[in-house]
Amino acid sequence: MTVTTLPMAKAINESLRRALAADAKVVVMGEDVGRLGGVFRVTDGLQKDFGDQRVLDTPLAESGIVGTAIGLALRGYRPVVEIQFDGFVFPAYDQIVTQLAKMRARSLGRIKLPVVIRIPYGGGIGAVEHHSESPEALFAHVAGLKVVTPSNAGDAYWMMQQAVTGDDPVIFFEPKRRYWDKGEVDVDAAPAAVHRAVVARHGSDLTLAAYGPMVKVCLDAADVAAGEGTSVEVLDLRSLSPLDFDTVQASVEKTHRLVTVHEAPVFFGSGAEIAARITERSFYHLEAPVLRVGGYHCPYPPSRLEEAYLPDLDRVLDAVDRALAY
Repeated sequence: MTVTTLPMAKAINESLRRALAADAKVVVMGEDVGRLGGVFRVTDGLQKDFGDQRVLDTPLAESGIVGTAIGLALRGYRPVVEIQFDGFVFPAYDQIVTQLAKMRARSLGRIKLPVVIRIPYGGGIGAVEHHSESPEALFAHVAGLKVVTPSNAGDAYWMMQQAVTGDDPVIFFEPKRRYWDKGEVDVDAAPAAVHRAVVARHGSDLTLAAYGPMVKVCLDAADVAAGEGTSVEVLDLRSLSPLDFDTVQASVEKTHRLVTVHEAPVFFGSGAEIAARITERSFYHLEAPVLRVGGYHCPYPPSRLEEAYLPDLDRVLDAVDRALAY
């Protein structure tokens, strides 16, 4: 086995490098992804090694970028598109929702659109307006899209491999404040299926279900809770569409309590869907209502206020205490 320790950004870079080398139909495209290597340097060195016909700098026109990717996919290519920041994806929302997500169904499966759209998302980096949003629920709501988000370098590497080689469009949300968190990457491993949730930490008293940037916060909360005599299980959901309700259900039926955690607003968020499904499936196993921790129902605030907006250790532990008090 070849195991290395890499930051998440470098793990994604290595995964894209492997995909480009393995299949001449894979192309990487987006604003500043080539010569600059991306604003977060995730695509650093790829244009130098594979040329400007495989790693393309595009105009600042997200709708045009995604529309071009759809055309390339129709011609047999496998485009990997970068949207520079989460808040910039909305000019391309029409292309994604009305074309990319629906063309395979319209053609009764005859047309495949293997397009990966990479979106750095979430806050915690002190960025300006439209650079720290968490719009994942908007895309998970759209049938025809797969929506995934890694929380660590190893998953980032393998989930990108699975996204690029699959035949469905994938919205690949990358938690930008975790880009520099290092983790082990085993390039010879047999990875978990991209749509499967995994148990990041085993416990018996309560389940925390999270994804992307909040998994680390939940693991830290579980450490604190353990010091107070509470055993917390942490689930890394990894995929929001499809969502692995079976793994969540199995955990809840063991611990009897569930708290969902995400950066996006709680109102109409993914945590609400999880709460509803688990209440339907496991009503008689629950010893407390499913609680939700997330952002507030307001526009993302200026950077000097984002720490008050983002769910943190204290807010997660408060929900844990409230669930245990029932």
